[in-house]
Amino acid sequence: MTRFKRPVSVLVVIHTPDLQVLLLERATHVGYWQSVTGSQEGAETLLATAVREVAEETGIRAAPGDLRDWQLTNRYEIFAEWRHRYPPGVLYNTEHVFSLQLPAVRPVTIACGEHVNACWLPWDEAAAKCFSWSNRDAILMLPERTGEQWQ
Repeated sequence: MTRFKRPVSVLVVIHTPDLQVLLLERATHVGYWQSVTGSQEGAETLLATAVREVAEETGIRAAPGDLRDWQLTNRYEIFAEWRHRYPPGVLYNTEHVFSLQLPAVRPVTIACGEHVNACWLPWDEAAAKCFSWSNRDAILMLPERTGEQWQ
């Protein structure tokens, strides 16, 4: 039985207090850089999806309270080459944005087969390097978002 992905995902921007941003290079598209992303599975909450994806893609073990839910969603058309992963007729994905602030830049363990490289860049350089408009826009919001008082 084919297991399709749900068209609901998370984007997790991992950064430091001085706005160094972690980017991962996709294995299937060398030169395509992005933050942590991934689809919601089963009955897990969006926060649980974000925690799981951070661990799977970077080796970073974050507690749910470490992540910030931006209460921001993006809807975008799924690239044609990836539509076979979704149920027939599904053309759009809804992405929920989170962030994770680490105290400092640190090495990560990338997911073999999913990513081939990782780098830390200043936020503006990271935004310019992203292939995804929603990822770019989220990173560009970091200075404002990190200045907010999170509850």
